[in-house]
Amino acid sequence: MTFAVPARRALALGALLAAAWALPALAQAPTPAPAPAAAPTAAPVVTTTTNAAYLAANCANCHGTKGKAVGGMPNLAGQNRDYIIAQMRAFRDGQRPATIMHQLAKGYTDDQIALIADHFSKIKN
Repeated sequence: MTFAVPARRALALGALLAAAWALPALAQAPTPAPAPAAAPTAAPVVTTTTNAAYLAANCANCHGTKGKAVGGMPNLAGQNRDYIIAQMRAFRDGQRPATIMHQLAKGYTDDQIALIADHFSKIKN
């Protein structure tokens, strides 16, 4: 047993000396090159829906559920399809003044406006 303690100390001292000897070499080692920049990500894919009820859901906030307004807003339910299209385009293109409709209409394509118009024109008022 008297030999175990000095042997452990010798091992510990040897490991410490080996680490001390390696430190200068590690300090002078070249730094690794920075990782290459990530490849630019592709632009997000913009998808448009063809679900008319989904598109028309935004209208319910002001024009009521299923386009049947309560209060001062006009009903959209049962309106003529071409009238809705003309009004939406006028809002979108800045030809008809509005408080909010011109901002909302800018978010729709002609195809989406036509889908919304079809949707509301088929609802019985």
